[in-house]
Amino acid sequence: MTDESEKKLSSTVHAAALPPYLATRYNGWRATEYTENKVWYRRLAEDGQNPRIMAIACCDSRVNVNGIFSAETGDIFLHRNIANVVPPYLPDGDPHGTSAALEYAVSVLRVAHVIVIGHSDCGGVKGCHDMCSGHAPALEAKESFVGRWLEILRPGHERVAHIKEEDKLLRALEKETVVVSLENLWDFPFVREAVEAERLSLHGLWVDIGAGTLEHYLPELGEFTPV
Repeated sequence: MTDESEKKLSSTVHAAALPPYLATRYNGWRATEYTENKVWYRRLAEDGQNPRIMAIACCDSRVNVNGIFSAETGDIFLHRNIANVVPPYLPDGDPHGTSAALEYAVSVLRVAHVIVIGHSDCGGVKGCHDMCSGHAPALEAKESFVGRWLEILRPGHERVAHIKEEDKLLRALEKETVVVSLENLWDFPFVREAVEAERLSLHGLWVDIGAGTLEHYLPELGEFTPV
């Protein structure tokens, strides 16, 4: 690489040093958690990962998947996106982050479980409702990445749009996002083949952040029930 190209590259990269409070947290982690489990971390580094679970959760910082299941490092292959959405199967040659993570988990890591985890007070779900109700023109704009992503949930919104009380509608839509994602999961050939071969199971969960309760979706009942 020439000096000129190096200058051009550096001029397009904008990054700052790690904030001091995060550096302090890192040093605390290395001095305690890492030091106490050094052998385990080195084994993970040498042997690679072998998680039994893939979890698809919301980006919401309040949803602590590892905490809910008391998971250790290496237990869960965790993917996050806005409103814990699994998109439709669309092999069009374009980049698809969630679909790529799903393919890797099922086909390469061969996880035994794929869990979609919805949650209470989801901002993505509220945005979907506002957009589908015609009250969020910014999300309807084709330039909105969030809006185009939430459009995937429109079928779920249509199923609960008859609910008059908004708080009950939003709660129902939070759970519909999980159902829509489970429906879309089944359209991925490698997912369906793994389920039919009985080496993979699919699960839909919804967690109430404030109450600390967890519900799972039971298709035979068509509803979520407490775990």
